[in-house]
Amino acid sequence: MAKLPRQYQFLDLSDYGRPVGHWIASQLQHTRFTPIHVTTMFIIAGLIAIGFMLNEYFITAAFFIILKSILDAADGELSRLKKTPSYIGRYYDSIADILLNFCFLLAFWYITDGSIVYMLIAFFGIQLQGTVYNYYYVILRNSVEGDSTSRIFEDSAPKALKGESQHMVNIFYKIYDILYISFDKIMYYMDKNAKDSPPFPKWFMTLVSMYGLGFQLLIMAFMLIFKLQAYVIPFFISYSALLVVFVGLRKLVLKPL
Repeated sequence: MAKLPRQYQFLDLSDYGRPVGHWIASQLQHTRFTPIHVTTMFIIAGLIAIGFMLNEYFITAAFFIILKSILDAADGELSRLKKTPSYIGRYYDSIADILLNFCFLLAFWYITDGSIVYMLIAFFGIQLQGTVYNYYYVILRNSVEGDSTSRIFEDSAPKALKGESQHMVNIFYKIYDILYISFDKIMYYMDKNAKDSPPFPKWFMTLVSMYGLGFQLLIMAFMLIFKLQAYVIPFFISYSALLVVFVGLRKLVLKPL
């Protein structure tokens, strides 16, 4: 089951790992592997990538960064194939993403001997970029009856789904809320009327997908391959300038009904 009805599916530049991720999920569909296991595998892949970065095996590190992105797609695919949607899995995935993003940038700071302040600014930028993409994507999914595991406003712990513990959902939600609340609030105040717009056109979502985590990781991987690691942190600081473009386009061109 896709996240969007067919007529609303768009070219997602951050979702290049989906075909391989779907294949991996299909191989695991009738096994004891769960989406949580796959999420744990992408955490391990990310940590291995960082280990190779620190030892200056940049091409190998790039491979594991891409593998992390593929496995990040596979956990959701496996959840849909097994028909086991999970708030715990959704929050676990997001928590793992933000912590790995911080560790990736910390590794880039370490191997380039740059400024820790610039690294923190780049981390803030990367997370805000991802929030822009997720905000518009979740709004689209909710407006066209697509996947509804993610909510537009994560302002309270959701009711546990079948097979989940409400206590564990509450714990994972709280951790998620602490890590993401500032980014979500900034995005909401920048474009609080977005949910009242008609379904976003495909061209807009494709543009915004440049801010998706998968595309961000692809940029990191290619910069490692071409030994441009010293430019990763400055790049992601400047890359945040597109935020004004995307929000401006939504407000000027895709006005609420």
